[in-house]
Amino acid sequence: MKGRPRTDGVNGVPRVMLLFVCTLAIALGVPAEAADKPSPAFQQASGQEAKQTQQPAARDPQVKGVLDKMAAAGVLHPATVEQVRKTYPFYATLSGKTERVFRVEDRPIPGPAGNIPIRIYVPRKGRGLPILVFFHGGGFVAGSLDTHDTPLRAVANRCGCIVVSVAYRLAPENPYPAAPNDAYAATKWVSNHAPEVGGDARLIAVGGDGAGGNLAAVVTLMARDRGGPELVYQVLIYPSLNAIVQASRYLSQDPILTPDARAAILGAYIPSTHDLQDPYISPVYAKSLKNLPQALVVTDEDDPARDEGDAYARKLAAEGVHVRVSPYPNMIHGFLLMAGELDAAKKAIAEISEGLKGAFEHAASSPSEQKGAQQ
Repeated sequence: MKGRPRTDGVNGVPRVMLLFVCTLAIALGVPAEAADKPSPAFQQASGQEAKQTQQPAARDPQVKGVLDKMAAAGVLHPATVEQVRKTYPFYATLSGKTERVFRVEDRPIPGPAGNIPIRIYVPRKGRGLPILVFFHGGGFVAGSLDTHDTPLRAVANRCGCIVVSVAYRLAPENPYPAAPNDAYAATKWVSNHAPEVGGDARLIAVGGDGAGGNLAAVVTLMARDRGGPELVYQVLIYPSLNAIVQASRYLSQDPILTPDARAAILGAYIPSTHDLQDPYISPVYAKSLKNLPQALVVTDEDDPARDEGDAYARKLAAEGVHVRVSPYPNMIHGFLLMAGELDAAKKAIAEISEGLKGAFEHAASSPSEQKGAQQ
């Protein structure tokens, strides 16, 4: 039934949950015959590595302060879609001072199933500015234009680019493929209407954090497969790129991306009839990553999703796409939204802005080399 998590696995347990439980069983040493056969996408990490990831980010005193505030607010360790939706808006309270930009405009644009709300940040007067199309995180079930308002203002000001934030449809009310279809439609709209918003259609990048990082990666695949629009860069911030969870980092107790939350959001997002290795669900399984734009992959060292970002970066590099991986030690999933409390988040915003600026400058000076081939 639309709007409700699937329970078509075994004895009412969702298929994604069964895959997740089987993977944890293998990592914990349960005999193979007691679990379903795992996907070959990732080799299981050693038991020693799993033990090492049991105590993530509390090593950083600033992170400890964040966790204390989250504990006081009752938003630590979400386990259900409802709890994720309660938790996610709290991150915006940790984002710090909201910067002024030259112009901010909210507007609806046409999408595949009605209007898509977007927010346009214009950093200065002028025309022909480069554009970042950004997809917020939130596990495909949470997040909004408001949750990412503060960091995106900062990126617009530091990069000097227009930022278009996209409020795609959320699961479980709108399961896959609603989110990637909206994300791609919004990117096409930006390309077709770039002069209208003061931008240059030849200088468009995509980016996102968490689930939004997944959508950014998927949009680059769709743009390549469907003949456009041309994209010059992708920013993937602790992206979720593999729906078949098979890394022992998921045994860790990250206070944001908990094992229960991961299973719940995937169960809400992915219809039971879909192949979890569909590259528009799990980009890491794409048969080819050739002719994709250059990439910056930001990870946090103890993030359960770090292995997915690392694996995708390796595949990009193996197929000739220039990619840079930037791990942040001792951080937690979602740290980009916490720049009011974490120096690492401020550094990440600066790094993302500089990466975008460099990519835009290179593309502007070498229009025939907009794709991501090694320099």
